[in-house]
Amino acid sequence: MITNVGSGMLGASWRWLNQTWRRFATGLCFVVFGLGGLVMSLTALPLLKLRAYGDPARQQQMAKQMVQKTFRFFIGLMRATGVFNFDFPARQQLQNCRGQVIIANHPSLIDIVALISFVPNADCVVKAHLWHNPFMRGVIKSSGYISNGDPDGLITDCQRSLAQGNNLIIFPEGTRTGPGHAFKFQRGPANLALRTNSDLVALRVACDPVTLIKNEPWYCAPKQKPTLTIGYLRLVEIAPYQDDTASIAARKLTRDLESYYNKVLESNGNFKTRTENADH
Repeated sequence: MITNVGSGMLGASWRWLNQTWRRFATGLCFVVFGLGGLVMSLTALPLLKLRAYGDPARQQQMAKQMVQKTFRFFIGLMRATGVFNFDFPARQQLQNCRGQVIIANHPSLIDIVALISFVPNADCVVKAHLWHNPFMRGVIKSSGYISNGDPDGLITDCQRSLAQGNNLIIFPEGTRTGPGHAFKFQRGPANLALRTNSDLVALRVACDPVTLIKNEPWYCAPKQKPTLTIGYLRLVEIAPYQDDTASIAARKLTRDLESYYNKVLESNGNFKTRTENADH
């Protein structure tokens, strides 16, 4: 009996120490991330102008490659410090992906970092306020990531990026959706896919247990170490929607994507690999 009590106390103490360490390590990782972005903006990224020989497109491509390597390092740092486990089964299906619109749900703060770390030729649409963030401004500008601050030029910028062979990552939710809430998609990704004649690659991001969610402080580490999993769901072809007018097609496609993701959510997070068209 005494042994059982002692073992229970020891286990509780270990769990407390582990959770406390993960809180500290999470803060450390984010400090490294912020300072790393600032240092890159002031040193390595400006030097790419010399290596690009005055070619802006080449400079941006080199910057994207540097950012991807840096994000891989960050993911490795979070794994090594015990903050997260990571599992990216979608990597295999995306290794030959080129010039595609990639959509994913958005449960956690580090989703975009995880995606860019393994998606080839990754590009993304970023919120306009990040262009004023001193830690990320240089990285975003040098990499040619697309701002959502200019709605009129957004589609043109996205078309140009896809034509260059980049894979454009977009979160249809527009922001992080809290656990237990149904997905509610915006029409932007559907409009983009239809206007650029690009099929959609659908991914599912799952974080278990949930952490780094919207309106939750970064130091609220869960009791158990979380695992972030990114899996391939399906290719959504846009051909069945193109007989309708642009507004109706975008509304239908958005509705079907939203319905599909909510069905996946209801399946208790199990990843499904499907290639059939969305049901109308």
